[in-house]
Amino acid sequence: MAEEIKSLDELNAVVEGSAAPVAVETDAAPREPQRDALGRAYATGKRKDAVARVWIKPGSGKVVVNGKEMDKYFARPVLQMILRQPFQVAGVENEFDVMATVKGGGLSGQAGAVKHGISKALQVYEPSLRAALKAAGFLTRDSRVVERKKFGKRKARRSFQFSKR
Repeated sequence: MAEEIKSLDELNAVVEGSAAPVAVETDAAPREPQRDALGRAYATGKRKDAVARVWIKPGSGKVVVNGKEMDKYFARPVLQMILRQPFQVAGVENEFDVMATVKGGGLSGQAGAVKHGISKALQVYEPSLRAALKAAGFLTRDSRVVERKKFGKRKARRSFQFSKR
């Protein structure tokens, strides 16, 4: 700058006198709910090697995974609890029916994938639930996967047993 500004009055004079428009930031447009012709919201959830396609719609809280009831597919109570977490955090228990198809991974990874998909679908169906789900960390994909086996090793890091003789 050619001239130095030493007071707020001088700064105001420079700002008011400038012909350049001052950029004013406006809030982004609020998110719109996205639903298909049947009134459902869709999202994809992932965890480890499992990928879940999840549809939610208003209902009585029935969860169907790969054509089976939740308590038949995920027999362990811990896995059923994982699936219910997004609804509890959002405060909409027993208000949505869930239909999910899951492929890959084991039961624990599949439960995590369905949970991720439910969270994303809830946020798509009702954008006002995003803050609660985001604060709980349910919208973030857990990127941890199994480390690959290395050559010259027994597993990813475990070496073969050393033999002195």
